[in-house]
Amino acid sequence: MKDNSHNRIVRFHRLGDASVLEIEQLPVTEPEEGELRIRVQAIGLNRAEIMFRTGTYLEQPELPSRLGYEAAGIVEALGAGVTEFAIGDRVSTIPAFSQGKYGVYGETAIVPASAGAHYPENLSATEGTAIWMQYLTAYGGLVNVGHLQQGAVLLVTAASSSVGVAAIQMGKMLGAVVIATTRSAKKRDFLLSTGADHVITTEEEGLVASVMKQTSGRGFDLAFDPIGGTMLATLGEAAAAGATIIEYGALATEPATYPLFAALAKSLTIRGYVLFEITTNPQILAEAKEFIYTGLKSKKLTPVIDRVFPFDEIASAHRHM
Repeated sequence: MKDNSHNRIVRFHRLGDASVLEIEQLPVTEPEEGELRIRVQAIGLNRAEIMFRTGTYLEQPELPSRLGYEAAGIVEALGAGVTEFAIGDRVSTIPAFSQGKYGVYGETAIVPASAGAHYPENLSATEGTAIWMQYLTAYGGLVNVGHLQQGAVLLVTAASSSVGVAAIQMGKMLGAVVIATTRSAKKRDFLLSTGADHVITTEEEGLVASVMKQTSGRGFDLAFDPIGGTMLATLGEAAAAGATIIEYGALATEPATYPLFAALAKSLTIRGYVLFEITTNPQILAEAKEFIYTGLKSKKLTPVIDRVFPFDEIASAHRHM
């Protein structure tokens, strides 16, 4: 008979590679005021968790630390003052909390009620846990900050990532022409299948020349870039007059190269952006959720699941990512 007073969770006691992740058994705790506890059915992995366990994330872990932003499951306990959920509700979690304090890698997870969200009935728990990080990140960049318009040219770099795929789908939902970049031709067909109008393989063709060819020499209107480094200068060259470049990550190891002359000549807007701009603003978050629900129900937004691992293979899942 299962012991419901204890549950298995993932923690790490030192920074490092995936081998630092340990599955431990700890007592189940009760949610405090404004919190809810869910019985986890699936968790999603994000680069934020890899950066967190290696000490390179915006937040530094206090060891030993839990981790994880996204989970889907069933509400099984409510803290005082929580009225928007009921026991038995299907919910998934929005990345709107400290993963060190509320990490969701486990058989149960306690999160702030404000970070819980119902998700469409037609989605499985696995799909439900692959919604918020990618689509909220894309929404913030493309809609809230970028104001992407129908017919505009959107350039999505590192496009085979979960956020990249979300940006492609959302760009098409908004009526944009979407150019996706990836390093090799291996992912070309996949990116085209997600809705990209054009794919640039940067190991085989020049990004600037390809963008100019596909836009009749005009350039892109909005770029959504998690790379930074020297890519930023390249994007300046490929931009149209008045374009916006949104930087939402720093995958490159070298310092970012600011495209000063291109920014001056083309009146470019270069904007740093983080997801918490959306998740910590209740009004914008509500608008984002409604937009994403509409996309999910119409199937214009469809979570793409790369691979599913058993919970016991969490370290292998991190290595795969």
